[in-house]
Amino acid sequence: MQLGFFTMPIHPLDKDWRKSLREDREAFVLADELGFVEGYCGEHVTDKAENITSCAIFLATLVEATKRIKLGTGTVNIPNSHPVAIASQLAMLDHLLDGRFIFGISPGGLLSDAEVFGNIDADRNKMFLEGIDHILKIWSLEAPYDICGKYWNVSTARTLFAGIGQGILPKPLQYPHPPIVVAAVAPFSKGVTEAAARGWDPISANFLMPAWVKSHWPKYIEGCDRVGRPADPANWRVAKSVFVATDRNVAREYATSNNSPYRFYYSQMFEKLKKNGRIELFKSRSDMSDDEVSLDAIIENLVIYGTPDEVADKIDAFREEVGVFGTMLYAGHDWLDPELARRSMILMAEKVQPKIELSKQKSLPQQGHRASALMFDSDRMIAPLNK
Repeated sequence: MQLGFFTMPIHPLDKDWRKSLREDREAFVLADELGFVEGYCGEHVTDKAENITSCAIFLATLVEATKRIKLGTGTVNIPNSHPVAIASQLAMLDHLLDGRFIFGISPGGLLSDAEVFGNIDADRNKMFLEGIDHILKIWSLEAPYDICGKYWNVSTARTLFAGIGQGILPKPLQYPHPPIVVAAVAPFSKGVTEAAARGWDPISANFLMPAWVKSHWPKYIEGCDRVGRPADPANWRVAKSVFVATDRNVAREYATSNNSPYRFYYSQMFEKLKKNGRIELFKSRSDMSDDEVSLDAIIENLVIYGTPDEVADKIDAFREEVGVFGTMLYAGHDWLDPELARRSMILMAEKVQPKIELSKQKSLPQQGHRASALMFDSDRMIAPLNK
């Protein structure tokens, strides 16, 4: 199991924006120093708590500050920008990173973003599919282009001056394009199947109950089987909220107390999902009532905390429950106590991961098992490829 990093940072509303951005950057730099293989960040423009407004700009600040870690958008919310803007900016970012770029995509799940960009009443799934298809065509075709769609058209036919380079859109360094990943949240996500069939790979979200994380693997197999693609567990990334300390009491306090950044994170997610009618993501059974879902239960089910030995055992148990995956993405949270937050990442890399690597190998056959009868109607989800 490889170790990566993922953050859709949720910071206190009164925290100085400069401080939170600085600490978010420090987390990525530390992850690089510790040997984390990948690092992703999300983006939202209308959320004071989730305050990275452009994951591409944020990652660009890390070009010279990191050396080995691959950096990914987690995710670009495609309906909210013109495909030309996305394609050209990320092609440049891939060059700046010398090919250390991973393209994370989604339709976007924050309704206030959809409203401000004017697509709250549009079919954002269709916008997403048209947008990513346009981007991939821009990267594969030559000017002057002739890309037409319902939402966007792309052409430089009237202004092409190829001799001096005018009217030509840039291509990424990686050929034919950077690796593509999608954030998977919907239980039994049909989007995971469609992504796998296109050659893309899933990231299972850190705010999803284990039963629904488990449901993603059979859907990935389904998509791979459709196109004759090997379903390799190494391609499955799972994000998880983890806190490690040498003292168990310290770990429990930092992860679960009333002023815990982990509790703050999940209280924000709880309120957002409840308001948007998606509280089922926090249910461990499909027959649970909304009243049975509590913040305490969410934290106990979704946050792994303890000493290095305890955390290693809990991650092993989690992998036994959901199936073997290739990369665990350590979820970034607000640095209420920077020293403890940094120390947790260090312990994760230097103490926990080696213990997991030394533990008994998980058997792969369980990966092929179909998920249990627990079922949701995934068509109700706003974005099958994301939320």
